[in-house]
Amino acid sequence: MAQRISLGIAIVIFAAGVVFAGLFNVGLAMTNETKFCTSCHSMKFNLEELSETIHWKSPSGVRAGCSDCHVPKPFIPKMVAKVMAAKDVYHEILGTIDSREKFEARRWEMASRVWEKMESTDSRECRSCHAWDAMDLAEQDRSARKRHGRARDEGKTCIDCHKGIAHEEPDEPEEEEEEPDAAEAG
Repeated sequence: MAQRISLGIAIVIFAAGVVFAGLFNVGLAMTNETKFCTSCHSMKFNLEELSETIHWKSPSGVRAGCSDCHVPKPFIPKMVAKVMAAKDVYHEILGTIDSREKFEARRWEMASRVWEKMESTDSRECRSCHAWDAMDLAEQDRSARKRHGRARDEGKTCIDCHKGIAHEEPDEPEEEEEEPDAAEAG
């Protein structure tokens, strides 16, 4: 009898785990959809920009959505990205980036964080589509062939050269001139 109860409990726990995992995966998949990402007001600006790039409209019909560039495929980095993305939702709710003006005021800071992440991962998400070993340099124009060959040899990553490829590249903020000290001025 005790063995049957233990088996019954194990089956219930297993079934609950399967249901939880299934719902968890469905939730992850839903939050990877471009429609979900751009449901916030501030992300509509990003969709407008993306829709004008080769990553959205291409001769072959291949389209990159938000998660293709911003969400890693491996599980642990994906979970880290999801947790980090929560801050964007937080700032949308707080009203920190809920208008184009507010978004633009923080664009450099936000873009810099994304570029830093991409540099630290050797542009992992870019390389899921643009792998060095899959590039046919001979089919590229002379300038691209030369630059890609040199970048590969120098160990550069995609984002070193391709900032602003899918979104408008923000202007770097001007450094404020320091006011001279009263002692120095006098």
